[in-house]
Amino acid sequence: MRRLLLTIVILLLVGTGVYLYLNRSDTSAGTSPALAGAPTTAAVLARGEYLTKAADCAACHTVPGSGKAFAGGVPFRLPFGTLYSSNITADETDGIGSWSDDEFVRALHDGIGKHGEHLYPAFPYTSYTQLSRDDVLAIKAYLFSLPKVAQPNRKNELSFPYNQRWTLGFWNAAFFKSQRFQPDASQSPQWNSGKYLATALGHCAECHTPRNFAFALDRKQDLSGAVLQGWRAYNITADPVHGIDAWSDGELASYLSTGHADGHGSASGPMAEAVENSLRFLQPADTGALIAYLRSVPARAGKDPIAVDPKPAPALASSDYAPGGDAHADTQGLKLFEGACASCHQWNGKGQQTPYASLLGSRGVNDVRGTNVTQILLHGSSLHGDGASVFMPSFGDAYSNTELAALSNYVIGHFGNKQGTVTPDDVAERRKQL
Repeated sequence: MRRLLLTIVILLLVGTGVYLYLNRSDTSAGTSPALAGAPTTAAVLARGEYLTKAADCAACHTVPGSGKAFAGGVPFRLPFGTLYSSNITADETDGIGSWSDDEFVRALHDGIGKHGEHLYPAFPYTSYTQLSRDDVLAIKAYLFSLPKVAQPNRKNELSFPYNQRWTLGFWNAAFFKSQRFQPDASQSPQWNSGKYLATALGHCAECHTPRNFAFALDRKQDLSGAVLQGWRAYNITADPVHGIDAWSDGELASYLSTGHADGHGSASGPMAEAVENSLRFLQPADTGALIAYLRSVPARAGKDPIAVDPKPAPALASSDYAPGGDAHADTQGLKLFEGACASCHQWNGKGQQTPYASLLGSRGVNDVRGTNVTQILLHGSSLHGDGASVFMPSFGDAYSNTELAALSNYVIGHFGNKQGTVTPDDVAERRKQL
């Protein structure tokens, strides 16, 4: 018995030692590469505002339409329950107004809250850990300059054991390393700035990289595309067929800054939010740096790769006002498109009134699973930016799951020249994201 107890004690001591070693934090302050929109010579609040927008804090911490900026409450529906973002205004009771500089830095660098609690990695500290201390504190200074909002945080709704925060220590030990960004001396200053924007501030991987069994990022498939909260974030590696290598720099810059690129479609869902809240505020030089880095990301086809047909025969055979080449199309889907969609998108997919309504070249209509097509039909789509305000109504209440599946498959067939595989059960599952 004594020998068994001694063995258990030794195992606990060794396990604790390994745990503490793997969870050690990089205490260096770090140095961020030069950003055109946030030079180190700028006033701290101006830098903080630019960095906060580049980090897209609003997307996760502001409920759309609430008018309560950064007050939290945005739901994140995950396989093991729902997380709600926290209030990050300077309110002392409900927000982070009582947090010290060190506590705020520790949250972003290590995923540890004010009271030593582990933060769920839905908050992307796994990316923010690379931010320099100066950049983190500039973000804090800007947040503290904004109006305080007295809005209590909503309690998470997680199943056991995911509601046990202490278990995240072991998740961190296995999948997280606290480390600051290290510029690559072999690369250009532009490339280093772009990597800092993509990996630390913009945390592109959090949406565009698939996750493993433990919901940690699968770095072997970095930026090859993933499905998160029912939306598909597309492949943004340098793959010439499935990624962005075939896009010109001008097309990528247009998509990032306006949410639309001719011949490639328009942003919707979380990507539209990223453009609206974050990417459109980047200085052109920083957008160019981001593009330069993304072009260097190794090409990967990813899971369920999408090959875009730039000249779909059914659409090319159609005019603005009449379909053509749909001899084998589902009659129900065609009639639904005629009644609800053709007046804006047109039968040839060029879009009426605004180029944002164009469907040609969009990866959404070339995805046989119809993930984003279905989500847009259910949720609608909107994007507000400089000189553009785009809105598409939702049809989730107007049509049944069977009708929306037929409409999705028709759109995929007509504008992607592919056989869609959307089923009523798929629509029912995606409807839960409402």
